[in-house]
Order: sequence, then structure tokens, then C-alpha cells
Amino acid sequence: MKRTRTDLWINLMVAVAISLVVNFSYLMLLFGDQHNEWRPRIPGRNIEYPGVAELSLSPDGHGYLVYQDRDSVYVPQERIRWFHLQHGDRMEVDVNAPRREGGHYRLNRIYMLNGMAFDYNKYFNYPSRNIEIASQMLFYILLSFLLMTAVQRTIRRSRFGTRSVMLACALCAVIVVVMYLLAPYTDWHEGVIKLNFMRQDKIDAQLILKCSMASFVSILYAWVRLLVSRQQDVEMQLEQLKNESLTSKYNMLMGQISPHFFFNSLNSLSMLVRDKQSDTALRYIEQLSYTFRYIIQNGQNTLIPLAEELKFAEAYSYQYSIRYADKLFFDFQIEERFLNWSLPALSLQPLIGNTVKHNTITKSKPLHVTIRTTADGWLEISNPISPKLESEPSTGIGLENLRNRWRLITGHEIEVLNDERTFVVRMPLQAPTHE
Repeated sequence: MKRTRTDLWINLMVAVAISLVVNFSYLMLLFGDQHNEWRPRIPGRNIEYPGVAELSLSPDGHGYLVYQDRDSVYVPQERIRWFHLQHGDRMEVDVNAPRREGGHYRLNRIYMLNGMAFDYNKYFNYPSRNIEIASQMLFYILLSFLLMTAVQRTIRRSRFGTRSVMLACALCAVIVVVMYLLAPYTDWHEGVIKLNFMRQDKIDAQLILKCSMASFVSILYAWVRLLVSRQQDVEMQLEQLKNESLTSKYNMLMGQISPHFFFNSLNSLSMLVRDKQSDTALRYIEQLSYTFRYIIQNGQNTLIPLAEELKFAEAYSYQYSIRYADKLFFDFQIEERFLNWSLPALSLQPLIGNTVKHNTITKSKPLHVTIRTTADGWLEISNPISPKLESEPSTGIGLENLRNRWRLITGHEIEVLNDERTFVVRMPLQAPTHE
């Protein structure tokens, strides 16, 4: 919740910055051209024509200002219509130079009309410039904010999936089209700000360019911020995993190398030597040695092939099988195609240890533990529930650590099933990346 609120504030500030850049020309007009009331401008090189000329209107509605010692000046039909000019009006003007050689000079601005100063505000009834610029600023702030928020919210939930990226692109396209139709523009004659879909003239190329720029910058920023945020999340998860790994390794090492475990191992070994079972004793020493070596070597690893974890499980369970001779049995039912699939290292150790710790193991009640793979790629370890008369206290730390490690390393959850008759732990194996 706190992170979402922070993202919204950052998006808002970036949207304001984008709006300032897009509306830079408007802001320059606000601070650099305040004393000029008439705002419409016609591009081109303006030339002042001194003296007064008389307007001559042609039958088709166009007009010309006729000078005695200069070329005539063309007056467009729309200017005549806007300013209600009449045949014979006398004007003092400046003009735009012709764009090509031999072309007509065109009327740019009227200074005097029939002996009186010409009032443009009478015909171009602009709203307050502050209101106009504020509407432009707010529009681009809203456009940028909506685009950044849409991209971040849509993609972040599914971790950059193809479907979410396509959905984000479609959503951005809809937002841009809708916002273009709702863009504010100023109607010169009515003196009000209207929405772009109410425009009756041609498409506004300048508006399209500005919307495209704001949209591109907004989407690019949102994407970059998502990548940075994802990297930060990965680093935080790695740090959390490191802490969890230290705790988990401590608990596993304490469970494996505790004096109680070591005493039981030596006691079993002593029994084999006393019974002169030298071959079994040698194998027991090899398996015990492999067990400790595996824990030390893979304490820093995250994922490991199932084949290696099973080899450790066999060595580890062999020690219990010797201790509980003819009373504890381990049945491995592993499909060969899953041997190169992966799982977090040392996942089976706490489960095998808990099985022995919490169940009665006697000749009359032997314990059978099954470790198998399922057709859908899960590893299961199960055993019938046979609680001890005086059960040892359970802290739940081992199973909880296992849950956390699976969640952090694989992004998946393990399943624990207990129907009062059988205890089952199911763990989803990770398929090789090349498959």
C-alpha cells in the first residue's frame, strides 16, 4: 500500500514535468509576450507597408489593397469575413512577404481601419491566457499520469508476461485516443475553451505531435521505472533469501551435527563394529561422510537436480535404516525423466527427520516412508501417521523454513496434506529451462 501510494506521487510529479516541457512555448508566451493582446500570428517575414490603401473586393469575395507606388496586397476571404471588411475601407497594415517569387504579398496585421485603431479583441474573443495555459497543463498532466499508471499497474501484476504487455499497449492506445478527443482548444470567435471532438475544422497536427511526445515519454518512463523496480525487488528477495538461508542452514546443521545426532550415529557405528559387520560399517561411514559433505557443499546453493538430492536422501535415510533395522523402510519411486528437474537443496532432510521424530517405530509397527514423483512433476514424501505415546514437542520451524525457501526460490508453494491417517508433503519440481 505504501509503495503504491509512493508510485502515484512520483507519477504525478513526472507528469507535471512532462507537461511543463510540452507546454514550454505556451509558458514563454505567458512570461515574454504579456503586453501584446492580439495572439494569432501568421508565419513568415513581416513587412510594414506605410501609408493608407483602399480595399477592393472582387465578386468571389477575395480582396486587394491597392497602393499607388507599391504592389497590391492580397486579403484572404476569411479575413474579410472575420473582420467584416467592406469595399472601399481604407487601412494601414503590415504584410507577409510572398513565399515564392512572383507571388502576392498577403495581409498580416491591420493597424488602422478607416482612421481608427483596429481592435482585434473585438473579433478574437480569447479567454484569459492564464486559463488557456492552465487547461493545457492539466490536460497533459492527466494524459501522462494515466499512461504511466496504466503501464505500471497492468504489467507489474503479472511480472512482465506477454499477455500483460499486450494489454498495457492496448490500454495506452485507448487512453491516447480518448484523451485526444477530450483535448482542450480555444475557439477564437466564441472566446471559450472547447473539447477537441467539437472541432469542425481540419485535424490539429500540432496537437497530435504534442500528444505523441507526451505519450512516448510517459510510456518510456513507466517502462524504465518498472525495470528498475523489478531489479530492486530481485535484490530484496535475494537479501531476504540470504537471511532465510542462514537461518535454514543453522537449523539444518544443528539438526544434523547436534550431539544427539552424532551420538546416535556413533552408537550405530559401534554396534556394527561390535557385531563384526565390517562391510556394513564401512558403508555406514561412507554414507555418513557423504551426508556431512553434501550439507557443507550445498549450503550455499539454491536449486539442485533431483538426482543429487535423492542421492543425499538415500545416504541420510540409510543411517536411520541401520538405527531402526527391520523397522524403518524407505521406498523411492522416481521416474527417470524427472531426475534432471530441480528443487531447492536440502529439501528432503527436514521431512525425513520429522518423519522419524514424530512417529512410533517398532517391530510391531514398522514405518514405511515413500518418496515418489507424480505424473505432473511433483515430488511427494508420505508416511502413515503413527504418533508416539510421548511425542516430542514440535516447533514447526523446519517445515516453515522449507515453505519460505520454496516460495522465495521457486515462487511456488509446497502442499501439506494430513487426513489423520497419512501425512503427505508435495513439492513442485522445476523443469529444465531448455525443455
